Amino acid sequence: MSEAKMKLMQGNEAAAEGALAAGCRFFAGYPITPSTEVAEHLARRLPEVGGKFIQMEDEIASMAAIIGASLTGKKSMTATSGPGFSLKQENLGYAALTEVPVVVINVQRVGPSTGMPTSPAQGDVMQARWGTHGDHPIVAISPASVDETFEAAVHSFAISEKLRVPVVLLIDEVIGHLREGVRVRDESEIEEEMRKGPTVAPEEYLPYRDDGTGVPPMANFGEGYRYHMTGLFHDETGFPDMSADNAQGLMNRLMSKMEQHRGIYEWVQETQTEDAEVLVVSYGSSARAASRAVQQAREAGLRVGQLRVVTVWPFPEERLKAFRGHVDKVLVPEMNMGQLRLEVERVMGDSAEVVGIHRADGELFQPEQIYREIREVL
Repeated sequence: MSEAKMKLMQGNEAAAEGALAAGCRFFAGYPITPSTEVAEHLARRLPEVGGKFIQMEDEIASMAAIIGASLTGKKSMTATSGPGFSLKQENLGYAALTEVPVVVINVQRVGPSTGMPTSPAQGDVMQARWGTHGDHPIVAISPASVDETFEAAVHSFAISEKLRVPVVLLIDEVIGHLREGVRVRDESEIEEEMRKGPTVAPEEYLPYRDDGTGVPPMANFGEGYRYHMTGLFHDETGFPDMSADNAQGLMNRLMSKMEQHRGIYEWVQETQTEDAEVLVVSYGSSARAASRAVQQAREAGLRVGQLRVVTVWPFPEERLKAFRGHVDKVLVPEMNMGQLRLEVERVMGDSAEVVGIHRADGELFQPEQIYREIREVL
């Protein structure tokens, strides 16, 4: 890394700078701890690069505003936490069904309800996947460092634009408020990903016609392409069609485009897994303590490896299935009462014992706590 490129940054600032580097030019949001620094940073920086910042009256309106801005072709984002993320869910579902690219930063805090606003948690993992009603496509990314948060923000916009899908950048309070060195890259160093536009004349354009990739080309409002959008199930024209065949066909396409393009969004990291008898599956700030615990175990002669899940949703089940028959125990440390553990149990089945290591007290994991659990299961 070039020393000149390194900058000491807070995680929330890194998320904002990563978004700018990816081409984000519109932000709408409402202040809420512990995500407020994202909005504060962009309130200053967006006007400097020709973008727009608006503080909305609430989280519901904020989500609606970024959907509207995205429809005009602007890469758009909002940021929130806890109760605000709950309020965004209906419009998040609208974005998923209408296939509007948007990025939502959720800096997690302890819940439910008001909870502990300034304390870390990973309690929104399942909400990120299933928070809105109905089946729907969505991506959620959970970085484990400030530098990775910058990269994750860039990656989030690339995924959202390519797949026309909402992406949740699922940071936890520790990463959001931590300060670390970040290799800050500007737009000239990043290959900007843009949504695929139509190649036909406006009068021939069908906004939801699949071109064989599962992701229909998207025309921007104001560029001569007029089309209808609705939160109802719709046909290729965008107009409502709630027949059984159309509804099933639309849902099949929305879900299958995620599986078809898994290589675009899947992001995991394996460490010392080749001969592992015990596997630690971790994500976010918990993965930092897990990494040190795995290192301690190796130093003690124990065959332990780590699978760090960065893209939490869609869950990388094929990568985890590869460990069936090779590991006897799987440990899942997370700052909740076992949300991702449920997915690990589903994927591993009877092939290995899955042990959850949970805390929801607003405190960080210490490596020693995870190391003790490793020793206990061996």
